[in-house]
Amino acid sequence: MELRQLNTFRTVASTLNFTRAAEVLNYVPSNVTIQIKTLEDELGVRLFDRLGKQLVLTTAGKRYLTHIQDVLDKLDEARIDIHDNEILSGTLTISANEVICAYRLPAVFQRFRSQHPGVRLIFRSVPNQELKQTLFEGTADIVYMLDEPIRSNGLAVEPLLEETFRLFAAPDHPLAKQTVLQLEDFQGEVFLTNEKGCPYRTMFDRSFEKEGIDNITYLEFQSAEAIKQCAISGIGIAFLPEIVTEAEVARGELVALPWQIPDLQVYTQMLWHKDKWLSPIMLSFIEAAREILTIEN
Repeated sequence: MELRQLNTFRTVASTLNFTRAAEVLNYVPSNVTIQIKTLEDELGVRLFDRLGKQLVLTTAGKRYLTHIQDVLDKLDEARIDIHDNEILSGTLTISANEVICAYRLPAVFQRFRSQHPGVRLIFRSVPNQELKQTLFEGTADIVYMLDEPIRSNGLAVEPLLEETFRLFAAPDHPLAKQTVLQLEDFQGEVFLTNEKGCPYRTMFDRSFEKEGIDNITYLEFQSAEAIKQCAISGIGIAFLPEIVTEAEVARGELVALPWQIPDLQVYTQMLWHKDKWLSPIMLSFIEAAREILTIEN
């Protein structure tokens, strides 16, 4: 068993794609495939399942990744300790949902890359409800979530920025012309929202149920961009963070309805595993996020 095989395994587990892993490691794809096959033969277990075009970790692969992550972290720690005056290098895996990826993280990536060009960044877009698990499985170093204040025994959680959610509609929507709205004005309207299971969709449902409205018609989407475009087309009322619609509101393609959603506190939050060694690379990225996305902004 060679160190490069362990590093290759970790990279494939992080990207879940042989071709992308090969690009990250600067190998040809066949080299990655051979290394994983050799490792599986030596261990006597299958580490990945190939489900059509989708690559997934097996149960044995997930358990092995936990141990390998610890081993490689310790080696990185030792390497950095004896070269602590040198330029940072290595790999960092970040995960977040679509909204944070598109509207919050680009400035953080830019700041970090300008400071540490030798670090290889891997980003994986993951649905909000699956992000915590990537930390427990070791497939991400740091994740960013949109959610109510999170409490966790196993994860370090740092709120960075409160996000304001509003209801948005096309300018010619009947409700867009009103200066004051009542609950009954929403009867019969179509709401464009994320799918059930998304934390802020759950909060949206809860806020309307508290007010006695439970017969809402929904169109559900996985993409904030799809919600936004359907609202612009006049299909319904969009429930979105303000950051997503700033450009469209400025152009007059959408308007924010005069309605405050009660009891809705959502934050962009940064999480990492409490037991994970905070390498200089991780610490630098965390600090870059704090500088760009602070709760005071």
